[in-house]
Amino acid sequence: MESSPRAARRRLLAAVVCAGMLAAGVSVANSLGSNYTFPDATPTAKCGKGSLPEASQGRVPKADYANGRAAKGYRCNTRQVSHHGTSGGFKVLRYKDAKGNVCAFYDSTLTVPRDILYNMATGAGLGVVVLDMNNPRKPRRTANLVTPAMLSPHESLLLHEKRGILAATMGTLATAPGILDLYDVKTNCRKPRLLSSTPAALLGHESGMSPDGKTFYAASSTVSMVAIDIADPRRPKTIHTQLGVQYHGLRLSDDGRTMYATWYGEPGPGGLTGGGIRIVDVSQIQDRVRNPKTKVLSTVTWREMSIPQVAQPFTRNGRHYLLEVDEFIDLFTVGGLKNLKNANVGAARIIDVEDPAHPKVVSDIRLKVHQPDQRSGPQYQDPGAWFPAQGYSAHYCSLPQRKNPKLAACSMIMSGLRVFDIRDVKNPREVAYFNKPAVKRKTLTVPDPIGAYAMSQPAWDRKRRSIWYSDANTGFFAVRLTNGVGKLLD
Repeated sequence: MESSPRAARRRLLAAVVCAGMLAAGVSVANSLGSNYTFPDATPTAKCGKGSLPEASQGRVPKADYANGRAAKGYRCNTRQVSHHGTSGGFKVLRYKDAKGNVCAFYDSTLTVPRDILYNMATGAGLGVVVLDMNNPRKPRRTANLVTPAMLSPHESLLLHEKRGILAATMGTLATAPGILDLYDVKTNCRKPRLLSSTPAALLGHESGMSPDGKTFYAASSTVSMVAIDIADPRRPKTIHTQLGVQYHGLRLSDDGRTMYATWYGEPGPGGLTGGGIRIVDVSQIQDRVRNPKTKVLSTVTWREMSIPQVAQPFTRNGRHYLLEVDEFIDLFTVGGLKNLKNANVGAARIIDVEDPAHPKVVSDIRLKVHQPDQRSGPQYQDPGAWFPAQGYSAHYCSLPQRKNPKLAACSMIMSGLRVFDIRDVKNPREVAYFNKPAVKRKTLTVPDPIGAYAMSQPAWDRKRRSIWYSDANTGFFAVRLTNGVGKLLD
């Protein structure tokens, strides 16, 4: 075992992250067993003109930092349109207001107070950053939203496009007082207007919103799920509180009556067990029944689970599916902190939910760098690979639309932005990627910020065949899909 000061620091940091994730309700997954075979990696992209491809799918080797290759970045069927800032968080959102202005919203922090101190010291800006994207080649910051929830929204930042409401609850790694902030962005997205800031959410971490934009759901990830009536955004009203649930991302069916809740598991003597996605009947909340009740319709799980993050609903030829993504690694599988490089990486998957009582996984979306034979090899020495809150794993995925999307985009942390063709839901394949890792250390950060730290839910600019995302180490990027891949957004 390493005994250097750097090794000691690594063990201490890993223990801190482990404790924080445990506080947040990380599930204790079942051991996979020696005979279990992981799903294959998704087929790699065929890179066309103008690409600077990787040598191995998803990996930035340690040698590339030494020889200067990493500084050039890695791209396949993409090109950079623009870049802004030096920090990023968990969400990037795109909006066009009533006057035709196009804006980007992205949170600038991963953890509090660490990132706030760094952003203040470097001038990166605080809270949720508002960008004027009328000219996507030249993003222009027009505001920073720094009310309590926007200062630290964690994973809760959401936007309802039709109503033009930007919403978030105050959150942290574990949880935080659930102050709910609601902004009007429809009138002028470049200068959002605060409508209300209230303690309606109880506790904050992740969230969900009904498709009609009248119900905001707050998930604390530790103990509670709260439904809030925001029909009048100036006077939000808590209408349902459920305790004793370890829910993470909350997404709703088109009619708002079914919730797809990523779930950490059930408390037990040895910690949390189980986990996956719970499909929940929330029709009484949607119908505004007095003292509404919810009902779990089914639970779906998968053996290579890490930490279920969020499940985005979509349809293919009228049939209902979810695009689910796990985050990080499961710190408690196969030896936990003693064997991080062999812990589960859940990555992403497509789940058939046409029959909500009998959901089933139909395919997986993984990179070669996620596979056990790769994780236990030299790649574990790559900068950032050892740190369980960074590393080679996934965090958020998104879709350009709910009905028959052809592409999916995922932020896969050290592997950057990855784009997949999902027209055949049983056989997804990678078609593009963009990864611009940080190659110089900064200050006031833990760990040393080298490598990509792509954590955000990507946003889609379909008209310009582009994707927007943020990297915690390097800021906001607008990326255009090239070599015919962008045509899949038409």
